[in-house]
Amino acid sequence: MLEKIKKEVYEANLELAKSGLVILTWGNVSQIDREKGLIVIKPSGVDYSSMKLEDMVVVDMKGNVVEGKHTPSSDLLTHIELYKNFPNIHGITHTHSTFATSFAQAGEDIVVFGTTHADTFYGNVPCTEKMSKEEIENNYELNTGKIIVRTFKDKDYESIPAVLVHSHGPFIWGKSARESVENAIILEEVSKIAYLTKTINPHQERISQDLLDKHYHRKHGKNAYYGQKENKDE
Repeated sequence: MLEKIKKEVYEANLELAKSGLVILTWGNVSQIDREKGLIVIKPSGVDYSSMKLEDMVVVDMKGNVVEGKHTPSSDLLTHIELYKNFPNIHGITHTHSTFATSFAQAGEDIVVFGTTHADTFYGNVPCTEKMSKEEIENNYELNTGKIIVRTFKDKDYESIPAVLVHSHGPFIWGKSARESVENAIILEEVSKIAYLTKTINPHQERISQDLLDKHYHRKHGKNAYYGQKENKDE
């Protein structure tokens, strides 16, 4: 069942570990088949070094295991909530990467200071508000998803494909599991650059809107021109 997606999720999880964004079992990647309403996700607590393709878990949109011998990631309900509310995403990554998590623990947005950030994120990467005692004690993982969704009530989740959960860490998404991992790698790098920028100049202002527009839209806009165009005649 969903063999192609299982392979993609497995490889994306391995790439996440290879990238250095996770240690031990601190992270997970999933991908959804929207036509079938099924999600493939990393199993909970399984070390990346010993993880196998057949360890991937298939679940439905209610969190029920459809196929797999392991318990799915403990963050599953967060993933499901995001898939339900962000209909154009197909992959989600969660990490505890050092610099992005540091911003989350500080309760600070990652400000778009320069073009490296602007190439992927069309504005500041937001940090959520703190979760309440009730949200933590009742349906914690589901409420983590809900607080992310609330954070994006006036933001575009497609042009800013990441969030920092206050005191926790980043969740990142994309059009596939692989793209969500790529965005996680970029997020960690721009987090590091933002930290260094603030260290060098605590009063540095964010990038100009003109430069933000230019760099984001040349890669993602209607008339994007970054990269190679496919030649359909070849």
